[in-house]
Amino acid sequence: MTSRERILIALNRRKPDRVPLEIKMTPGAFEMFKEKTGSTDFRSYFNMDFREVEFNEPRAINDFFGYFPDFPSGATITEWGIAQVSGSMPNYHKKISPLSKITSIKEIEEYPFPDFKANYRHQHLEKEVEGYHESGLAAVAFMEMTIFERAWRIRGMENFMIDMVLNQGIAGVLLDKITEISLFMVRRFAESDVDIIKLGDDIGTQEAMIMHPDMWRKWLKPRLAKVIRVAKKIKPKVLIYYHTDGFIEPVISDLIEIGVDILNPVQPECMDPVKLKKKYGDRLSFWGTIGTQTTMPFGTPDGVRKTTKYMIEAVGRDGGLLIAPTHVLEPDVPWENILAFVDAVHGYGYY
Repeated sequence: MTSRERILIALNRRKPDRVPLEIKMTPGAFEMFKEKTGSTDFRSYFNMDFREVEFNEPRAINDFFGYFPDFPSGATITEWGIAQVSGSMPNYHKKISPLSKITSIKEIEEYPFPDFKANYRHQHLEKEVEGYHESGLAAVAFMEMTIFERAWRIRGMENFMIDMVLNQGIAGVLLDKITEISLFMVRRFAESDVDIIKLGDDIGTQEAMIMHPDMWRKWLKPRLAKVIRVAKKIKPKVLIYYHTDGFIEPVISDLIEIGVDILNPVQPECMDPVKLKKKYGDRLSFWGTIGTQTTMPFGTPDGVRKTTKYMIEAVGRDGGLLIAPTHVLEPDVPWENILAFVDAVHGYGYY
């Protein structure tokens, strides 16, 4: 069985030869990996069954400095115009929103949104996807932060949440601008024949959703549904993965309704993966389930093996699971725990 066959069988809720896995690392954890293994390719080292494809980086970034009258020293600006100030660790930044002070729709309409339509940004996709398929790997498109997270990062979280109640014209235009970009991106990914498209917006906290489910249904569900429809119209068998941290149980049925096939990361500290498997396992696959708040940094190697075995047996029963830590691994995760996770997948993950 090829890697591509394995991952597609598993995530179409059938039994492959074994449960596929994923590991993601912060820069600090990656340095530990290189030191321990002498390798610079953790995807191959851990026998991951897919590779991600993305749009190329822009050759130039629009001039956003006018949006920051007091631009912080040492800050950088993303192509979306979000200023970032480095935090205490390389993968954490303080974000400064360029449209935090606006008062009109016109200011959004005049904002220099990034250009993803330039040929150099996406003309490589077909060839890259074909290359992975020829190597037996699944091709996975990355376009998380699909709508909501882009909006609040540009506007500011507090401002945008207020907009959805008091300044609905501003909220709607900003969401529509971002959705329009996502529609182009998802169309190109589907045309390039990727197997899975990673969408996502963090809409959950540790114990509840960031917003009332009805607010999510009003503002985000229709736009996300439109993005998914475009992808599945072009490639009906493409699998739609949806990422959101935290607790989101009130809207899981809605996600399934609009075409989500895979839920990630299913944090066990926030939702019970086994309960979700019993309730939705005939319609939804799961990607994750191994806690990075608990098991990976604070468990013993034996505890990691036991937890991994449990999730494979309970959530991976009859397929429907790609097992993974629920977030990037930080440098405080013991190397022995990473090895224990991989060993457990290969030791207990065969059907």
